[in-house]
Amino acid sequence: MKVVVDEDRCRGHGMCLTLCPDVFSMTDDGYAVADPAEVTGDLEVAVRDAMVNCPEQAIVENND
Repeated sequence: MKVVVDEDRCRGHGMCLTLCPDVFSMTDDGYAVADPAEVTGDLEVAVRDAMVNCPEQAIVENND
């Protein structure tokens, strides 16, 4: 599973970081990024939870 944070949608609520700190972090500007972009195993469940709970729906799967 690959995910990215849509920088145009993210408003820096930090819900993703709270739910899955192993994948998401905040930039110096206060916006979320996904690192690593490719998620495997148990982290997939946490990432999907972050996707569902993102107030801006800014976390999307990247199928490229």
